[in-house]
This record gives sequence, C-alpha cells and structure tokens, in this order.
Amino acid sequence: MTKINPGKSIRLMRSTDLDLVLAWRNHPDVRRYMFTKHEITMEEHLRWFEHSAQDKEKYLLIYEPYANPVGFIQFSKLPGSAVADWGFYAAPDAAKGSGRQLGLGALDYAFCHLNLHKVCGQALAFNEPSIRFHRALGFHQEGLIRDQHFDSQQYHDVLCFGLLRSEWQPDL
Repeated sequence: MTKINPGKSIRLMRSTDLDLVLAWRNHPDVRRYMFTKHEITMEEHLRWFEHSAQDKEKYLLIYEPYANPVGFIQFSKLPGSAVADWGFYAAPDAAKGSGRQLGLGALDYAFCHLNLHKVCGQALAFNEPSIRFHRALGFHQEGLIRDQHFDSQQYHDVLCFGLLRSEWQPDL
C-alpha cells in the first residue's frame, strides 16, 4: 500500500472490493453524473474488472484513509505516453472532505508513483460538483465538446480538463 500522507492512502483495487465499488457506482447520487447511467449488473462489473485488470495501461485504485475504503479512482494511460485519463467517485456516505482528499491522494499517486506527465478529466456540463472539483485541484479547462454525450433523452456538452505535473501543487 502506498502511503500518501499520514491517514491518507491509495492502494490497488482487489477482487474483494468488487461488491463495495459496484454499490458505490450504482448509487443514484453517483450514477446520475456518470456517462453510463444504467445500473451496472454484477456480471457486467466482473467483465469490466477482469478486462481492466489485464490492461497494463489501467490502474484501478481504492482510496482508503485509516484502512476505511471510501473511494474509487481509475487512471487509463494513453498507449506509449505518460498521459492518462482519470475517473473517480467517493462513496455516497463518505465524510465531507473525503472527495478532496481522494483527489489530492490520487494526483500525488499519478505524478509521483505512476510518473505521469499529465492527467486529463472530463465532466458532463451539468456536473457542477465535478467541474468545481477539477478547478479546485488546479486543472485547466482545455476544451468544450458540444453535444458530445447522448443519455438516451438528450445531448450534453462535455468539458475537458488537464493538469500537468509541473502545475501540480500537492499542498492545495
């Protein structure tokens, strides 16, 4: 387990985390901001985990302060580069401030342990919490892709964010 700071830690996701991560992902407060809105089945979740676990460019992580898992993070490196997309969510019942600590720990892991040059993120334009979150962590908005995502009812704009290692300020 990689220690970020006392009381903050990031570790690799294990198969024993599957039920917990699926429950977080399917919770309505998390699912409403996801690109995939349907409730994920355990079979679908298992296929995703097995496929991702074999992908050398993907890192599935659990944010676990004080040995209490409260969030999920995924980094997907672009092949042959030190650039990765990320996704994340905190447990719906996580204590206030857990999301920020998850972000700080995840970015520390990305830049210090995965040796990434850049982390990229996307947020649906109506997902104000994620937009504020990215900005608070120092990300720059790098683009707006209009009407990019269709949720079976309407199209939504997608905001693109990026953070370079040289811009990362772990003491935010």
